[in-house]
Amino acid sequence: MNIGTRPSQELLRALHASAAGLGRSIAFMEVCGTHTTSAFRCGLHSVMPKNVRLISGPGCPVCVTAQADIDELIDLGSRREITLCTYGDMLRVPGKHGSLEKARGDGASIEVVYSSLDAVRMAQTHPEWQVVFAAVGFETTAPATAAAICAAQKLGLDNFTVLASHKLILPAMRALLSAADRPKIDGFLCPGHVSVIIGSDAYRCIVEEFNTPCVIGGFEPGLLLSSLQCLTEMVAAGHVALVNQYPQAVRPTGNPHALALLQKVFETGDARWRGLGVIPMSGLFLRQGYARFNAAQRFGLKPVEDREPAGCICGRVISGLALPPECRLFGHACTPVQPIGPCMVSSEGTCAAWFKYGPHRAESNGLAPVQQLQEVLP
Repeated sequence: MNIGTRPSQELLRALHASAAGLGRSIAFMEVCGTHTTSAFRCGLHSVMPKNVRLISGPGCPVCVTAQADIDELIDLGSRREITLCTYGDMLRVPGKHGSLEKARGDGASIEVVYSSLDAVRMAQTHPEWQVVFAAVGFETTAPATAAAICAAQKLGLDNFTVLASHKLILPAMRALLSAADRPKIDGFLCPGHVSVIIGSDAYRCIVEEFNTPCVIGGFEPGLLLSSLQCLTEMVAAGHVALVNQYPQAVRPTGNPHALALLQKVFETGDARWRGLGVIPMSGLFLRQGYARFNAAQRFGLKPVEDREPAGCICGRVISGLALPPECRLFGHACTPVQPIGPCMVSSEGTCAAWFKYGPHRAESNGLAPVQQLQEVLP
């Protein structure tokens, strides 16, 4: 399907026509924080058929990071002998004893970087510093972490380490579909960025083992509409398949160079996720040959008890089991200015997207639903 030749109204009509023949309500999960934000930003929820619902999944890397891992990171960042390098989204995530932002205000050496290689350059420029890179993210950012470790090894740096919290998206999807209290998922809108690395073929296990359709989609409004129409059409026809609606970026086998780099530096192991608990073989951990770059080992980090902030339901939100307004803290005690959970902090967080673009915003901007979508469609 060449969605470039299909105007928005035609895509909307096709989506509604497919939904009309269902005779029941269905739910699709977007497994990507960027999809979540894009859908809210363009008003997509307001033009969906009444019986087709979008729910958020564990696609925001900051949001799925377990609270215990956040607390370990803040502990490390608060140590005076360490310069911690982190992406900006992690700065304001609350921990048991404040946040990295608060620690920086108290005098800790915490630097926001835009690339893992920025942290390597900082360690090279300042050999007297102990530079730790906070490595959070899925397969999208993990190759960059691996590249940074290889660069540090080549440079012979003894003052660069990584606190790795990288996670794999497929085990999380399997865990959701296998859970006793699993959400109702009739299909997946698979993540575009992750799929560039792992390839479209990686999702065949989901399609075949769980009889669940998967569509890999892009992020522009037209691409989102096309992907959702494809999913709805498959459900209406009783057809289950894997469809790559983002072929301009996603190949069947992914990026072989990035995958080889991941295989070289990391090995898989059990990892804890917010809301999903410990998922077998879902985390990336440094191989023994790169142990000297492991910040947890070098600085003797001790295990921290995992616990959710009181009253926060971020874990249920990213598991597709609750909507942000169902949280008694949402919009009152928990706001982007004063967040309690990570879903309100991250730019890819469902709570932040709902707070900024949700129904209460759509109703007050003076645009009808279709007009909202048309405003941002090419």
